[in-house]
Amino acid sequence: MNVMLEQIKHKLVVSCQALENEPLHSPFIMSRMALAAAQGGAAGIRANSVADIEAIKATVSLPVIGIIKRDYPDSEVFITATLREIDELMTVAPEMIALDATQRQRPGGDTLPALVAEVRRRYPQVLLMADIASLEDVRVACELGFDCVGTTLYGYTAASTGHKLPENDLQFLKDAVALSTIPVIAEGNVETPELAARCLALGAHAVVVGGAITRPLQITQRFASAVNAQGANGT
Repeated sequence: MNVMLEQIKHKLVVSCQALENEPLHSPFIMSRMALAAAQGGAAGIRANSVADIEAIKATVSLPVIGIIKRDYPDSEVFITATLREIDELMTVAPEMIALDATQRQRPGGDTLPALVAEVRRRYPQVLLMADIASLEDVRVACELGFDCVGTTLYGYTAASTGHKLPENDLQFLKDAVALSTIPVIAEGNVETPELAARCLALGAHAVVVGGAITRPLQITQRFASAVNAQGANGT
């Protein structure tokens, strides 16, 4: 098994991301978030954008799963959607690149097999993580030679809308692990330490946690919603 996959095996990867419309959007802030994650025991970092990854790599020595989120008018795919994003990411050399590996139409009419083949030709050293939303995505990712799959997009595509990874005692994760011939990384709505541990117990290779750790806006909203609801009851 690859060195990075061994490094994160049965451990926590922390997603340090803040989009342009979020209060913490800043490469410096994300680098400090990564430092806090490293000091807290994380084994890896997932990060978005060349600028953030560059700052994070200058601050911590943990392996990085790199992505670029970019909207395209002709496709719903936005996580490392094209070769353009791959080329940009490789200027800062993340150990792994994650990309949307769903069966949805890709920008410019490109196809997932063609993209994976070209990445392997240009950058044979980089690991590829398939962000998936269905069991069919898992099957295809294994056939295409991805190094691992992540449940990242389960619940975030038209076909999986309304679903969340923790539902039904993580049944989707169980099914993905049973089907996959490569490591499965649990990601998406892992909101508690207990849930993260449960993912590993069910066979996940590693667990990626983002919003529950690194997005204080979302964390505050959850607390405020609960407190306000209780307050409205007059107790």
